[in-house]
Amino acid sequence: MTDVAGPVVAIPVYVGVSELELGLMVAVCRLCGGEEATRTVNRSRASIVTAGGLVSTPHVQYAALPDPAGLLVPGGPGAQKATRDPLLREFLARHAALPTGASGSGLLLLGDAGTLRGHTVGGPADLADTLWGYAPDGVRPGEVVTDDGLTTTPGGLPALHAALAVAARVWGEDAAKDAARRLGHA
Repeated sequence: MTDVAGPVVAIPVYVGVSELELGLMVAVCRLCGGEEATRTVNRSRASIVTAGGLVSTPHVQYAALPDPAGLLVPGGPGAQKATRDPLLREFLARHAALPTGASGSGLLLLGDAGTLRGHTVGGPADLADTLWGYAPDGVRPGEVVTDDGLTTTPGGLPALHAALAVAARVWGEDAAKDAARRLGHA
């Protein structure tokens, strides 16, 4: 792999990740930082099957990732099983201070890594009770919430808000606004 000129946003992927949420996150980062702006990461470079049956190969393993400037954590039906991965938990916990966006069931990954503690979080209404188990300061079901450097959203299209929030912190507000405009989002 070649060295990357600008900031990189890491996106952990796992079997059953939502390709909609992943695609929105990658699109925003590429619009803001160029083709090399994102790195999908996993414990291995073995191909994974996404929620819709697409096959994706992670860019790098956790250990080979250049220092990221931000994290985006998409949800998907495989998120609950992915919470059992100790390498993923350690990776997320180690980078907890970075600007982070999570959507849908991706919040479960952050919760198991201990990074929701003390934050007010948004997220899917059907996960509200589960999210309380991770000791956040508050849970706002069905809402997009930014608390310090953490933006959490319901699943699906609201993942765009998480990606734009991280992009604004990594590449600046103007770049994020331009990406939103180019994607047709007011």
